[in-house]
Amino acid sequence: MKITLVGLGYVGLSNAILLGLSNEVIGIDVDDRKIDMINNKKSPLVDKEIIEYLENKDLNLRAERAPKVHYKDSDLVILALPTNYDEVKEHFDTSYLDGAIKEVKEVNEDVTILIKSTIPIGYTESKNKEYGCDNIIFSPEFLREGRALYDCLHPSRIIVGEKSDRGMEIAELFKHEALNDPEIILMESSEAEAVKLFANTYLAMRVAYFNELDSFAEVKGLNSKDIIKGVCGDPRIGNHYNNPSFGYGGYCLPKDSMQLSSNFRDVPNAMFNAVVDANKIRKDFVSDRILTKEPKTIGIYRLVMKKGSDNFRKSAIFDVVKNLKAKGSDLIVYEPNVDKENFEGMRVVNDLDEFKKADIIVANRIDENLVDVEDKVYSRDVFNRD
Repeated sequence: MKITLVGLGYVGLSNAILLGLSNEVIGIDVDDRKIDMINNKKSPLVDKEIIEYLENKDLNLRAERAPKVHYKDSDLVILALPTNYDEVKEHFDTSYLDGAIKEVKEVNEDVTILIKSTIPIGYTESKNKEYGCDNIIFSPEFLREGRALYDCLHPSRIIVGEKSDRGMEIAELFKHEALNDPEIILMESSEAEAVKLFANTYLAMRVAYFNELDSFAEVKGLNSKDIIKGVCGDPRIGNHYNNPSFGYGGYCLPKDSMQLSSNFRDVPNAMFNAVVDANKIRKDFVSDRILTKEPKTIGIYRLVMKKGSDNFRKSAIFDVVKNLKAKGSDLIVYEPNVDKENFEGMRVVNDLDEFKKADIIVANRIDENLVDVEDKVYSRDVFNRD
């Protein structure tokens, strides 16, 4: 099977590698550096399995810039393009997807288009109506940044938004390369779209729940770690997504929870708006706790979204930084992935000894580099993990 896959971010590249084990895959992107690295079997992303598979596996995968020539003879076109949340319109920006679908239809109106991007509920149905077709299908992904290919190889379930033989064939295409035996669930497109938003908002809710537990413990002088361990000892609750942080961040949870909250505008609810509000409240709380210590210089330790990542995109620390800057705080930052002297109005100090002279060091996640200055570190990372 020949597959053209558009968009080589975490979702797109991990799917391209997975499917390239048994199919011809043409990966399309606009980033020449990324294209060159993939074609030279080097990963442009920090992801253990992506790095290993590109270097060591015999993949039928090549990356290019121009997709149109491949649309003509592809058996399947997969779109894994960004859909950022527009906070003014309170809606996902689907312009990249809209443009790609239009381009595919102009070249090959009969090829099946599989959407892997996160989209608003009802988007797939509306696109099929717009083009008078039934060959635009949605299949949600549930991938962690930094472990995207691992999650592709060990999917918890495979969901395809079409109850048909074609839907099952698409699901089997992904299951064929899985290293486990995931359940296949076929459903209508709007229900599949809803699954993605509700799943990610549930995870955001868990993060917000344990963050607010931690806020209570900090104000009341209680041991947050002990409380969380006691609560999560109940198997119905479980020991996951429970490590306090400065708020949930990253690309998916913030935008997906805001989109779902927006979808609830005409439906009675209290919880989904509260999840979004709780995240802002937590970041404001963290900022205020830092400022109560009256530091002259505040050191921001790392900007990355999570341990083992090189991505700053929507990292929770940035909202805390914004709050501190608004109060006139003098901020310096330690971030080895930044190679310039200033970053977003902060002085970059990548000499650890010099950086540690800050009056207080703020770290969303802590590591061994901070052991010797533990007494001046402000972090809510009670389990020292993601």
